[in-house]
Amino acid sequence: MAPDLAWGERTWLMGILNLTDDSFSGDGLAAVGRTAEQVIEAALAQGRAFVAAGAEILDVGAESSRPRNAYGEHPPVSTADEAALAIPVVRGLVAELGDRAIVSIDTSKGEVARAAIGAGAQIVNDVWAGRRDPDTAAAAAEAGSHLVVMHNQEGNDYPNGVFDTVVAWLSEAIAAAQAAGVAGDRIIVDPGIGFGKGTESNLELLHRLRELKSALGERPLLIGTSRKRFLGELTGGAPPDDRLEGTAASAALAIAAGADIVRVHDVAAMARVRDVADAIMRR
Repeated sequence: MAPDLAWGERTWLMGILNLTDDSFSGDGLAAVGRTAEQVIEAALAQGRAFVAAGAEILDVGAESSRPRNAYGEHPPVSTADEAALAIPVVRGLVAELGDRAIVSIDTSKGEVARAAIGAGAQIVNDVWAGRRDPDTAAAAAEAGSHLVVMHNQEGNDYPNGVFDTVVAWLSEAIAAAQAAGVAGDRIIVDPGIGFGKGTESNLELLHRLRELKSALGERPLLIGTSRKRFLGELTGGAPPDDRLEGTAASAALAIAAGADIVRVHDVAAMARVRDVADAIMRR
């Protein structure tokens, strides 16, 4: 049986499974020339490795959510194509690893979320918090699944300040999710580090993370800094695959500030970071 997402006793580690060929971090499993079956097998192999290394949540995404203002335009993925990639992987992960890990679907499309839940996913991780398609929240509500609501916007401008803007935006997203029927204790908040934010905005949110969690009613908090662009800017222009230390520092400090889930690419290394941070902070 998959672990129960109890809060406060530990930090949960979410491993990223990118079923794309255009991930900003270079870890997309749908490499050019691979068949659908090969992509599925690669994802299952990565899922096995992640769980063995310490991940308790596997986040499956079949459309790159990299911000266009930072990485340029990229073609949208149709609902049918996204589902065709993601759902067999979700089903396979649940069948093989569902007794040891929770499967999450990273999507902003209600139809994909609903199909993934039908295949056994227990978390809907929507980088637009239901604003692009409110049916993601409806799907989570109907199934009693967890819903991650993440702050996002086009552009990096915050005339009213990034902290106040993110708190107000996420408060509205929480209210909308509850209006759609998602139970309050099933809503997870994510300030959206790297999404519609420059380096200074990311740093302010991370610096004020404990304050942000308090402002949002102490709801479970997910933080995703892994390999993000701002870490490269802080480390002399390091490319995505050379941002491990930056990711480790930001993850450890996020845990110290109250993060309940950290979403990462480098699961084995970050599991050790999480274990040490938890040993210090959750005594």
